Amino acid sequence: MAQEDLFKKLIAHCKEYGYVFPSSEIYDGLGAVYDYGQYGVELKNNIKKYWWDSMVLLHENIVGIDSAIFMHPTIWKASGHVDAFNDPLIDNRDSKKRYRADVLIEEQLAKIEAKIEKEVEKAKGRFGESFDEGQFRATNARVLESQSKWDDLHNRFAEALNNSDLAELKQIIEDQEIVCPISGTRNWTEVRQFNLMFSTDMGSTADGALKIYLRPETAQGIFVNYMNVQKSGRMKIPFGIAQIGKAFRNEIVARQFIFRMREFEQMELQFFVRPGTELEWFEKWKQLRIKWHQALGFGNENYRFHEHEKLAHYANAAVDIEYKFPFGFKEVEGIHSRTDYDLSQHQKFSGKKIQYFDPELNESYVPYVVETSIGVDRMFLQIISAAYHEEIVDDANGQKDTRVVLRLPAPLAPVKLAVMPLIKKDGLPEKAREIIEELKFDFNCQYDEKDSIGKRYRRQDAIGTPFCVTVDHETAGDNTVTIRYRDTMLQERVNISLLRDIILNQVGFRKLFTQLKP
Repeated sequence: MAQEDLFKKLIAHCKEYGYVFPSSEIYDGLGAVYDYGQYGVELKNNIKKYWWDSMVLLHENIVGIDSAIFMHPTIWKASGHVDAFNDPLIDNRDSKKRYRADVLIEEQLAKIEAKIEKEVEKAKGRFGESFDEGQFRATNARVLESQSKWDDLHNRFAEALNNSDLAELKQIIEDQEIVCPISGTRNWTEVRQFNLMFSTDMGSTADGALKIYLRPETAQGIFVNYMNVQKSGRMKIPFGIAQIGKAFRNEIVARQFIFRMREFEQMELQFFVRPGTELEWFEKWKQLRIKWHQALGFGNENYRFHEHEKLAHYANAAVDIEYKFPFGFKEVEGIHSRTDYDLSQHQKFSGKKIQYFDPELNESYVPYVVETSIGVDRMFLQIISAAYHEEIVDDANGQKDTRVVLRLPAPLAPVKLAVMPLIKKDGLPEKAREIIEELKFDFNCQYDEKDSIGKRYRRQDAIGTPFCVTVDHETAGDNTVTIRYRDTMLQERVNISLLRDIILNQVGFRKLFTQLKP
C-alpha cells in the first residue's frame, strides 16, 4: 500500500473509531484544529502519564508544575519570541497558497533521500542475503550521484538558514525547480518572515487593555518559576522541572493531520545544571529520551537523531528524535542545550536576581539548562501510525478476511479489557457485568454484547483493546472464561480470579519503566 494511501486510511480510522475528529465539523471545521474523541482522549492521557511518571517518579530530582497560559507580555520580549519567533514564508502567485520555505526545501531533500533508499531496496531484493549495504552505498554510481546532490543541497540550505538569508532560500527553491503542490507552477513570491504568536487583549476597556500573547511554548512558564520551585522545594543542582500544557502557534502551513496544529500540547522538561556540565547532560538526556521512545516496541530502526541545521539563538547544542511516519522521518522530540540564556534574560528584564548558590563551589551563578520537549499530539500520531495494521486472516467460516488492528502498547491502550457475553440471555450478561464491576476499579473496561462474537473481536481490534473476555455457558459451572489476546488472537481458558493479575502484568507501566534505567 502506498504510504499516502495508508495515511488517508489512518485519518479515516481515527474518525470512525472515536480517536480524532475535525474541530467544529458541523460548521465545516476550523483549519488545523482537532478534537480528541472518547478513545483519543484516553490514549492521550495515557501518553501523558507515561511521560510524567517517567520524569517525576523515576527521578528524585525532578518535580512538576502547571503554569498559566496567560503570562506577562514582557516575558516574551525577554525570551526573544517577540522579535525572533518567525517562520520563512513564501507564496505561490497562481494557487494563492502560502508555504514555509524551509519545509519545501526539506521535502526536496527527502525526495532525494527516498530515491537513494529505493535503489538500496532494489539491490537488496536482487542480491538477497549476500547484499552488503555499506559497500553498495559507497560504490553504486546512481547512489553516489544522488548522495552528491543531497550533500550539495543540504550544505547550501544549512548555510542559508544559519545566515537567515531569505534571498538564498528563494534562490534554492528556484534552482531546485520546486513547484507548488496545488498549481504545479514555480511562480513564487519573495521569502518573508512571519511571527507565529497569537495575541489578544486583557482588560475591561479597549483603551486600558494590555496586549498579551497566548504562549507559543510552555518552557517560559518554568523559567519564570525557577526561583519559586528551587526555594520552596529546597532543590539542589542538578534538578529538573517538568510541565505538560497547551501552547499556541499561528502556523500558516499547518497540515499532515495532527502533526502540525495551531493549538497543541507539549510535555517539556527543563533540567538545570552547573555551567560547563551542560553538554555532558545533553548527551545523557539524548540517550534517556530515545530509550523512552524505543521502549514502546515500534522498532529501534524507525528512530533516528537529526542534528539541527541552524541552532536557535539560545542554544549551543540541539538534536531532534525523528520517527519514520508514513510521510517520512519527522521530529517527535527535541533536546536542546539552552545555556543560561533564558534565566539571564529574565533576570535582566525583571530586575530580579535569578541565581543558584552552589555550596560545593561556594559561589552563585545562573544555571545552564538542558531541555527535552515533546509534542503530545505528534506523539499520539506517531503511536497511532506505528500501531495501525491491516492483516489477512481466516474468518469463522474459513474464508480470508482483512483484520484492521491497532497494536497499541497495552499500557497506552484506551480500553484495557472488553467483556462479552456469548449470547444475551441465560444469565451471561449478568455474569459479564459482575466481572466488569470487579475490575473497573483497576482498568478501563468495556461491556460489549452487540453483533456476533467475531464482529465484536474485530471491533475491539480496531479500537486497540489488548484483551477480550468471553462469558459462556461453562462459566457458571467452573467460573472460567475465555481470554483472547489481541496481537496473536490466541485464546485460553482461565479462572475469573486470575484475570486481574494477567491483565495488570501487561497494562502497568512497570515493564516500560524498567527499560529506562541508565
